[in-house]
Amino acid sequence: MNNMNNKKHIFDNPKNVKLLIRSLYVGCFILFAMDLIIHRHTYHPWESFTGFYAFYGFLSCVVLVLLARELRKLVMRDEDYYDIKEMPVSDLEIEGTKEKERRHLDDRSKR
Repeated sequence: MNNMNNKKHIFDNPKNVKLLIRSLYVGCFILFAMDLIIHRHTYHPWESFTGFYAFYGFLSCVVLVLLARELRKLVMRDEDYYDIKEMPVSDLEIEGTKEKERRHLDDRSKR
């Protein structure tokens, strides 16, 4: 079991990370160079700009991240939001749950 914790993954080696980043740079360069060579059938005038789709994709990702940061403020809950609240046993509605809750509260008070 200790051997599983020490298992090295592919990106634990910095050489593999550098190789991946370089590969992504090469792929981006090739796609950008193809944008200069390949004729596109555009529907809107702004689509004919060189590198438009790269810029559009990057801008879309930035907008998504910024929107997600703002949405996080709206939907974020407290750290203990899903913890069971300590409540009197008489407030529980389901009869079978009363005993389970009573045992749970007893266990928590012993800690």
